[in-house]
Amino acid sequence: MKALVWACTLAMASGVLHAQSEVGAIVNRAGDYVEEFQHRFGSMVTEERYEQSVEAAMLLGARTRPQMERVTLVSDFLLVQVPGEGWTPFRDVFERNGQKVRDREERLTKLFIEGASRSSFDQARQIMLESSRYNIGSIERTINMPTLPLVFLTPALRDRFRFELGKRDPEEGTIVEFHEVRTPTYVSDREGHDMPSTGRYWLDEKTGAIRRTELDVVHSSVEAHIKVAYRLDDGLALWVPARMEERYRDRRTTSEVRGVATYSRFRKFQVNTSEEIAQ
Repeated sequence: MKALVWACTLAMASGVLHAQSEVGAIVNRAGDYVEEFQHRFGSMVTEERYEQSVEAAMLLGARTRPQMERVTLVSDFLLVQVPGEGWTPFRDVFERNGQKVRDREERLTKLFIEGASRSSFDQARQIMLESSRYNIGSIERTINMPTLPLVFLTPALRDRFRFELGKRDPEEGTIVEFHEVRTPTYVSDREGHDMPSTGRYWLDEKTGAIRRTELDVVHSSVEAHIKVAYRLDDGLALWVPARMEERYRDRRTTSEVRGVATYSRFRKFQVNTSEEIAQ
């Protein structure tokens, strides 16, 4: 009996090691793909149409009724390389509810020219905060970026996560689940409390190309769920963001934020000293 138990234990250990080795190889390929994606996508800009809505309960005497707020933002979305901090996603809003944003050029000057004297960390933080300035609702958020989950696969952040291999689907791709296991976590609330990230990638095992992502960040006071679908752009020969769907819920109130963003007009760009995006 002892010999049988020992043999079973060895078989189980061998199976675990094989699975770890397999998912490790897939994650490495995906990481290589993400680095190439960042360099290629980092030379492009896409137009983002982003519709957000907030539903909250409003007390009217003894009754409550839902109150809805909506906004439509049109932006240029791109990756900006910050020395020492890598590629940072940036949302440059130029239209809000059909009205042009008047202070756009002034904002870009302060962000990229005057802001160049800041530390790399502060510069990246300011870019993320600027990207979120037109969000609506009481839930502050800077994670509503379609490419955010990709950075978890880069060498700088990969060891913060545990990866597990999920099912394989010939059409959807192979699922790789991720769970953040180190602190402080990549995402935190404004008081600095840890908010571990979990989710999954749908990817091509051979190339590492990311086809879909899901990101879940759940905390005692708030939860966030973000899904992104990619599409293959034949002209660019690159899988690019196509649609982002998001949902946030404030667990202390009845407030819920939803958003849908779509991406089009992928084109080359460069930022010059006049702070205009040359197309």
